Amino acid sequence: MMSVIYAAAALVVGLIAGMIVHYFVVRAAGSKSVAAANQMKNDAEREAERILREARVTAKSDVLKIKEDFENEMKERRREIQASERRLAQKEENFDRKSDSLDAKVRNMENKEREIDQIKERLTGKEEELKKNILRQIDELQRISGLDREAATAMLLEKLKGEVENECGILIRNLVEEAKQKAERESQRLLMLAIQRYAGDCTYERTTATIPLPNDEMKGRIIGREGRNIRALEAATGVNILIDDTPEAVVISCFDPIRKEVARRLLEKLIADGRIHPTRIEELIKKIRKEIDDEVFDAGEKAVLDCGLQGVPKPLITLLGRLQFRFSFSQNVLKHSIETAAFMGTIAAEMGLDAQKARRIGLFHDIGKAVDHEVEGTHAAIGADLLRKYNEAKDVVNAVAAHHEEVEGTSLYAYLANACDALSASRPGARSETTELYLKRLEQLETIAGEFDGVESCFALQAGREIRVVVQPEKISEGQAQVLSRDICARIEKEMNYPGQIKVSVIRETRAVEYAK
Repeated sequence: MMSVIYAAAALVVGLIAGMIVHYFVVRAAGSKSVAAANQMKNDAEREAERILREARVTAKSDVLKIKEDFENEMKERRREIQASERRLAQKEENFDRKSDSLDAKVRNMENKEREIDQIKERLTGKEEELKKNILRQIDELQRISGLDREAATAMLLEKLKGEVENECGILIRNLVEEAKQKAERESQRLLMLAIQRYAGDCTYERTTATIPLPNDEMKGRIIGREGRNIRALEAATGVNILIDDTPEAVVISCFDPIRKEVARRLLEKLIADGRIHPTRIEELIKKIRKEIDDEVFDAGEKAVLDCGLQGVPKPLITLLGRLQFRFSFSQNVLKHSIETAAFMGTIAAEMGLDAQKARRIGLFHDIGKAVDHEVEGTHAAIGADLLRKYNEAKDVVNAVAAHHEEVEGTSLYAYLANACDALSASRPGARSETTELYLKRLEQLETIAGEFDGVESCFALQAGREIRVVVQPEKISEGQAQVLSRDICARIEKEMNYPGQIKVSVIRETRAVEYAK
């Protein structure tokens, strides 16, 4: 249709153009002949007819093309409609099938509900009958046994209680044994790994300062005229100098390890120099104290660097250095602290904890011993107060305060510090004990175990590392033996101080003896 419109428009435009041309030609020609004008008009009319024919042909072809496109589009639409109709028919068919299936299921459910109702009715009747039978049997049992229901229940509960206690004891024993085996394997692996990675020396050092003399005449020179030299020495150093009948030796006694070290060096220099008088003492004491202060700071700084710590305040470094002159059962406290830090760092890394923080706690755990002779309280509490004063982290402070279980630990680091402290102290050769303390610990072990009911005898073995408790089998069952071993362990942990761990073995044995005649 648009092509026809375009052709008509072209025809009109052609006619108008011909008329305009004719008008201008006639006007311009003026005097030209009418024949020439008609000729031009005829040409224009022929041109217009040609254009009209072409427009008609074009319009006709466009109409045919539009008709063909329209027919194709209608065919496509009809195909789509037919496909939609087929799909709708299929869905309707599926819906009909599902509806039939659902109706069948509903009928089946109704049948099952009716069957269930019938079963319930039968069960209700049987339940009533069963209750009546149970009541009759209970009455018959009471008549035969001569016991009422309460007495029979109490007897049954008492019997069950004994069986349950025995089974619980056996279960506890099995679970505890299994947990101990797993924990022992893992702890042994961690402790052996820590010990292998740290191969520190275990050397004994004297805790008393004995100064050798070249001859006994030197004792008189140390004492001086009317005792002025020894009084000057004791006043300048704050120690007690003991001069007795021991040949060629004097002993320095002091609770402060720094003062004792200053006095020791002072006496050695005076004896080597030969000039012993109050003025010389005052000159040397200042130099020696300056040397000791420098050594203390250097020792603390070296310990911090060896442990790989950062941000340690200078006052804490100085306190660490003072531990170089402090001993515990002949073990150097600074070396013990470095060793504990190494153990803690290794084990913490294996456990997925912060190794840097663990080493920090290990190095600081005994820092209170540097001033425990000046401040009241235990060294753990003093150390925690010092660390809190210098803004150490809360878990570090708590671990130091709790490493002897004086307070409750709030993190794994506290229990790790306790274990590594004991590990360092209990290594072979690390510390020494007197025979009196050793025998006292064995006696205390046997006393604690012997105070429990049912214990026949007990023996401390392996230098106090194990105690074997023999119980009376008629009083202690297998399950109760497991509970007894745990109670003894809890009592030992509460009342005794000891290195490492103590194994408690409860032995229950029944023997049947006969003689063949």
